[in-house]
Amino acid sequence: MPLDRRHFLLQSGSAAAVVALFGQGCALPSAARSGNTLGFTGVPVSLRDAVVVPPEYEWQLLYPWGTPTGIAGQMPAFAPDGSNSAADQAVQAGMHHDGMHFFALDSRGERGLLVMNHEYTDEQLLHTDGVKAWTADKVRKSLHAMGVSVIEIRRTPTGWQQVQPSPFARRIHGNTPMRIAGPAAGTALMRTAANPAGDQVFGTFANCAMGVTPWGTYLTCEENFHGYFGGPKEAAKDLTDAQRRYGTVPGTQWVEYWRFDERFDLGRHPNEPHRFGWVVEIDPFDPASTPVKRTALGRKRQESATCTTSKDGRVVVYMGDDARFEYIYKFVSREKVRPGTDAGARAANRHLLDDGTLYVARYDAGGRGRWLELTHGRNGLDAANGFADAAEVLIHARLAGDIVGGTKMDRPEWIAVHPTSGEVYVTLTNNSQRGDPGKPAPDAANPRADNLFGGILRWREDGGDAASTGFAWDHFTLAGDPAQPGSGARYPSADADMFGSPDGLHFDSGGLLWIQTDMSGQVIGKPAYASLGNNQMLCADPATGRIKRFLTGPNGSEITGCVVTPDRRTLFVNIQHPGEARDDGSATHNSAWPDGTAPGSARPRSATLAIRRRDGGIVGT
Repeated sequence: MPLDRRHFLLQSGSAAAVVALFGQGCALPSAARSGNTLGFTGVPVSLRDAVVVPPEYEWQLLYPWGTPTGIAGQMPAFAPDGSNSAADQAVQAGMHHDGMHFFALDSRGERGLLVMNHEYTDEQLLHTDGVKAWTADKVRKSLHAMGVSVIEIRRTPTGWQQVQPSPFARRIHGNTPMRIAGPAAGTALMRTAANPAGDQVFGTFANCAMGVTPWGTYLTCEENFHGYFGGPKEAAKDLTDAQRRYGTVPGTQWVEYWRFDERFDLGRHPNEPHRFGWVVEIDPFDPASTPVKRTALGRKRQESATCTTSKDGRVVVYMGDDARFEYIYKFVSREKVRPGTDAGARAANRHLLDDGTLYVARYDAGGRGRWLELTHGRNGLDAANGFADAAEVLIHARLAGDIVGGTKMDRPEWIAVHPTSGEVYVTLTNNSQRGDPGKPAPDAANPRADNLFGGILRWREDGGDAASTGFAWDHFTLAGDPAQPGSGARYPSADADMFGSPDGLHFDSGGLLWIQTDMSGQVIGKPAYASLGNNQMLCADPATGRIKRFLTGPNGSEITGCVVTPDRRTLFVNIQHPGEARDDGSATHNSAWPDGTAPGSARPRSATLAIRRRDGGIVGT
């Protein structure tokens, strides 16, 4: 079973490391050390179709789906009936806002770029008549509704406002040209009829969590790309093991792109899916720059690309693969980071993510773990086991993880690094198949069969060095309702508020951990989940183990995307897919947030919230 807190401390190394690990004696900002930490009024669980925050706080709406991005001369208004064209959608806010970061444009952080992902589409909402009949225009509009937005915002006496037009404003979507770089670029499995060189591709989509590099660029993560590739069911008979493992199976597609855009036809272009599932680097300060897919970081259902630096100055990127029984990864660059975030630093570090070592995590019983190298020619990753070269190891990183013996996890999602201790936290959202016949049994890191509620696991790299190959680990929390018999829920303190299916995760500069949940809209309010209410956001103080509920969201929505401004006085949060629950198969949504007053009165729209204390104080207090 997982370690208890005391055992984890003993396994973490020196006494100094122990002190740093739990924040005791750390040089945290004074507000983080004050008695006001988590001093806000906790919010109760709720099934209200509304955003609820503590009474000391207020929120305002920013950039809902369909809002003009702010590109000069291209600012079509949102059409409430879904009649915006594909061309309109290419310069408007995409659907289903997700991972997000604030890049300050001035020393006080009162102007900045808000960069966010748009994960997927609700086709019933996106088109006037839904998708009873697909067309080429609907495919284009759908591709344009995913990807990334770059918007400029500024703080005013009345709150945050979007700057329109802005020279920085940009939409990156499923038809945006981008470059492929790193060891897999140009290799046989990346070549297609449209791009025989294997070094360029149109688009990024299924963009979920994200990361920020030390030199100030944005990393967007391509997660569930597999559902957009398809073909006739009979084509599935010729699938390889790798195609099955990545879910690119003809006849199982979510959308009918393949009928109108041939690059999504698995039978005609089997290499096209190899060009998705990557971390994509974007320079938010240069709207003319070309996004780059960084193949050295490995291909998977990419969730999170959280960056830190090693003791000797190399960049380290932590990543999860968000699917049942998949892995947690780490990339360590070969070269060191040139300090700075200006244009010169961004240029100097532009190749840093193309050369380094990829690892997969193994979590052993007893609270120790190892990073296992995924390098061609080592640990069985050779031609005899199906890996002809280094590119195949990266393109088929999941299969490489199988060979070396990584630990199959319960849907690893967001990863966050403590700003002072370097301790790493990861959300394991859930896994209802753990222990099923033919499926992996519970293990030390994934201890619950039929794991409905997930949890948060954490580790400390040996020597406090992110480049280390060994670490100590334990569970920060096993989520769920402790009052339910057999739930197995366990929280780090007696007064911790309960939650389920943790997903988004973010440390602010004061060391507070913001936790966001993603219970499926089809289970919210139903038995086993009823006591947890709608999805929520909580704030945790790892130094004390306290966890306090800060926000609850509208019906059917996921709470995701989280970033705090440098002065810690504004918290940006995304409300994704309000109204999702439709278990009767109809096109009816159970929310009209934020525009309507009752379900059916308006199309629900994902949007960003800017949340502040009414007295202008630090968020989380």
